[in-house]
Amino acid sequence: MKSLKAEHNILADGQEQLKILEHGQTGDFALIPFQQKLEQFDLYPLKSSQIEIFQVNIGKMCNQVCKHCHVDAGPDRKEIMTRETMQQCIDVLKVNPQLKVVDITGGAPELNVNFRWFAAEIKKLNRHVIVRCNLTIIVANKKYYYLPEFYKQHNLEVVSSLPFYTQDRTDRQRGNGVFEDSIKALKMLNAVGYGKNDTGLILNLVYNPAGAFLPPSQQSLEREYKQALMERYDIEFNNLFAITNLPISRFLDYLLQSGNYESYMEKLVNAYNPVAAANVMCRNTISIGWDGYLYDCDFNQMLELKVNCSSRHISEFNITQLNRREIVIGQHCYGCTAGAGSSCGGAVA
Repeated sequence: MKSLKAEHNILADGQEQLKILEHGQTGDFALIPFQQKLEQFDLYPLKSSQIEIFQVNIGKMCNQVCKHCHVDAGPDRKEIMTRETMQQCIDVLKVNPQLKVVDITGGAPELNVNFRWFAAEIKKLNRHVIVRCNLTIIVANKKYYYLPEFYKQHNLEVVSSLPFYTQDRTDRQRGNGVFEDSIKALKMLNAVGYGKNDTGLILNLVYNPAGAFLPPSQQSLEREYKQALMERYDIEFNNLFAITNLPISRFLDYLLQSGNYESYMEKLVNAYNPVAAANVMCRNTISIGWDGYLYDCDFNQMLELKVNCSSRHISEFNITQLNRREIVIGQHCYGCTAGAGSSCGGAVA
């Protein structure tokens, strides 16, 4: 599979992306600074409340190359978390019971050879574990057919992206054949009990807009998805998360190439919601990069914005310091605070 990075000359460097976010392509585009918006509603400095979600990116390698991907993941990526760093994460969880949820992400996290070991070890600590599965990995190769049973065995919550319930819109965003493979994978998950009532096996789907616009109402969209997927494919799932595309990596590249950057950013600013800002996910989440460095969120991780705290690596994890830290912000934060807000769990307001 050819990388979109090579095709589109994506802005891979975090500092380069930050310059664009601050000044636009020409250097003379200016938006109200995000800090100023927070100050207007007495939310600055934005501080951590109490960390409960431990989100771990275990590698940027992926079997897909999605056009909206803020991780810039793909089959050519070599950044993979080592077992040693995973063990450090496990050691942190052992002594910090307030970290109740572990959110395993990537890339396709299943491509890390230590994924099964890592997930199983975390479950031994009685944590709720989320795995962000792109669905197609399940049917990409026979050696991954075991995944639905593995998820079930360890009662992992599965969160999977399905940009829309039609083939054309999904394939435009994620690649030819992705929709068909996603439907096959969803049927395999349903077959072992995922998404079914009374099984306790949670299957949630994720909607991302296909262009330079905000997601519609999460509740109404969920009803649409449930009706369409049941009527057309006899597929069930639990919840739909509507997530705003942040102007980072491939989606930022798309905005610049299509001439939508300035209008999209203005759209985000005009839709700023102080209620969403007060409930952003970075306040109760810590994000761990594939190399063990700590970030306020997955988006800051991709922009190389480490936490504003002396505890900056998993090897020096200090929950007290991290719970007192100020969140590192930037213009990209408008994406999480527009409209009903956006997080890895969907709308927040």
